[in-house]
Amino acid sequence: QVQLVESGGGLVQAGGSLRLSCAASTNIFGINAMAWYRQAPGKQREWVAGITSGDITRDADSVKGRFTISRDNAKITVYLQMNSLKPEDTAVYYCQSSGPLGNYWGQGTQVTVSS
Repeated sequence: QVQLVESGGGLVQAGGSLRLSCAASTNIFGINAMAWYRQAPGKQREWVAGITSGDITRDADSVKGRFTISRDNAKITVYLQMNSLKPEDTAVYYCQSSGPLGNYWGQGTQVTVSS
């Protein structure tokens, strides 16, 4: 089993920045892809950004140019740098791992952006 623990969420002002972290219990980055999802109140969970085992990154159109996904293999940690935050970015953000080693989800971290 792989455990994923998110941290770094909080309350920020519109236009501000926040950096989320996702720490994994096992080094799976060479096999599984990692991703960030979010779920706002009353809405379905949506994909935000992803990074493959080969370090190829993608992000959703809604966050392109503002969010950046990255990872630190030594720390077994994935990051989501969020800049120019908007109130519509308010959601619970979840870390996900998917691939040959199975699919795993973290418990989520709350991000609230005030106007």
